[in-house]
Amino acid sequence: MMLNVVIVEDEKHNRENLKAMLQEVPEGVQVLGEAANKTEAVDLIKATQPDLVLMDIELTEGTGFEVLSELPQSSFDVIFTTAFEHYALKAIKFSSIDYLLKPIDQDELSEAIRKARQKKDSVLRQKQLELLLSSLDQKQEQRNICLSTSEGIEFIKTSEILYCEASGSYTHFHLKGNHKLLVSKNLKEYAQLLDDQDYMRVHNSFLINLKEVKRFVKTDGGYILMNNDATIPISNKKRDEFLSRMASLS
Repeated sequence: MMLNVVIVEDEKHNRENLKAMLQEVPEGVQVLGEAANKTEAVDLIKATQPDLVLMDIELTEGTGFEVLSELPQSSFDVIFTTAFEHYALKAIKFSSIDYLLKPIDQDELSEAIRKARQKKDSVLRQKQLELLLSSLDQKQEQRNICLSTSEGIEFIKTSEILYCEASGSYTHFHLKGNHKLLVSKNLKEYAQLLDDQDYMRVHNSFLINLKEVKRFVKTDGGYILMNNDATIPISNKKRDEFLSRMASLS
């Protein structure tokens, strides 16, 4: 199936490089057009109705996010591109939207295109874009996160997370209301994603919501009791940091 693509990139040589790389992507990719700024991008996307937009975050006029905010009812997929660790990458990760760091690697581009080709649910794409745009403005405690499970995509509030437990390359999310999700990413990724909120990796296998801690028990080597009465081990090297962070919450 031919995948119709629009390139939004403010530097001409980057647009040319992307077009050349897209020709090397397995299966058919057709570039419908290119845009160098926000106005051009909005007009081009409206006119062509692409399947996928390769979207530079920082444009000479505006940003890729502003482009998306002017196209609220569109159902195209997005892969963001950026030359550096942009401040908004965390919001992009919260929404599980793909991104590529420049200089773009051919294999990574091909894999991102492959995943975009598999997405058939336009409602899901719209929810992901809505989550991204809202995450850019929301306070941390109000954030939602997009989690990929074997059964589909779940959108949950981060405040609903009690703790996360490592399971090889997967992560078990333990949520309020005795709900559980098995998510197809490792714990390290979520520890990094939630590190600016009230979450802490207290053990190699556990990331906890500090606001859901009931008490710290010193006996039996020390462990953490959560509000749902789950017991969480804590490593010795994390104990002082944990107690300090808990004290700062009170």
